[in-house]
Amino acid sequence: MNENCGIDLNSIALQCGLDKDVDHNEVLHNISGLEEFYDREDLIEIYNYLLGTISDPEYLIQIVKCSDNYRDKSLLTPIVKLLVRKPAEDSDESINLRVICAKAIANHKDTAYVTVLLDCMNNKDENYKVRLACADALGKIGDRFAVTPLINLVSDEDEKSVYLKESATNALGIIGDLRAVDPLISILDSKHGVFSKFSFLKEKIIEALGKLNVHNEKIFKALKKSLLDESPMVRINAIEALMNSDDPRAEECIRECLTDPDDEVKKNALIALYNMSDRSILDEVIADKEYCDYLKAEARSLIEEYEEGEE
Repeated sequence: MNENCGIDLNSIALQCGLDKDVDHNEVLHNISGLEEFYDREDLIEIYNYLLGTISDPEYLIQIVKCSDNYRDKSLLTPIVKLLVRKPAEDSDESINLRVICAKAIANHKDTAYVTVLLDCMNNKDENYKVRLACADALGKIGDRFAVTPLINLVSDEDEKSVYLKESATNALGIIGDLRAVDPLISILDSKHGVFSKFSFLKEKIIEALGKLNVHNEKIFKALKKSLLDESPMVRINAIEALMNSDDPRAEECIRECLTDPDDEVKKNALIALYNMSDRSILDEVIADKEYCDYLKAEARSLIEEYEEGEE
């Protein structure tokens, strides 16, 4: 019997089928079903016990997910141990377990474990999915202690994972520390004219700069320059970031995109201008011979939606 809560933890584990050759789905169902029979205090005690005694990664994933509903600090200790405990072989299940652990730590928003997440993220011998999860977790926790390591990761030319750089960039945008402005712009400038695998990284940098934009002149110039990028998606992201910037010069910059060679860029520029002003921009596009038939059709479509919304 457990003296703290008056329940037999070992018996509960047996009832779940954790010691038998039972169908995995049945055991997972039993673990989830514990919430029907025990109160919060008992469940926290049970989850702590199970996290520290069983080894099957699939069962542990289920327990971590269930325990995340309660977010008790006592549960962080075994969850952190599971994150840093690298198995001899990285099976899909063990990797997924560690990813789920990083997400659970992030949900607690406990800054005490930022260093642990940084260590995993910066370890180039780690599985990239675990590193990605740790970068995402750092952004969600939002501790400014992580800003410099995140900047270093994004700037690291030797880092092979572009996906990891994207996650770190996104984390910087979420944290919102202006120390990231100059490094991000520097990276963006170095990748201008580079399409291929770096396109999505540029998109993430523009998204981050948009979140950091507090009428910052450097950011405005970087976003304006990105309207000329080779990648249509980068140009579209720059339009959205400028639209949300509240900079009085943004409208004029976006207007120039109405004649962009890419139809989707033109469309997004029109929608942005419509959101920034009113229906007059739609009437102007329809009437002006400068604009293509595709854009005129989009303007008419928006007017139809506008009029239906007014009815």
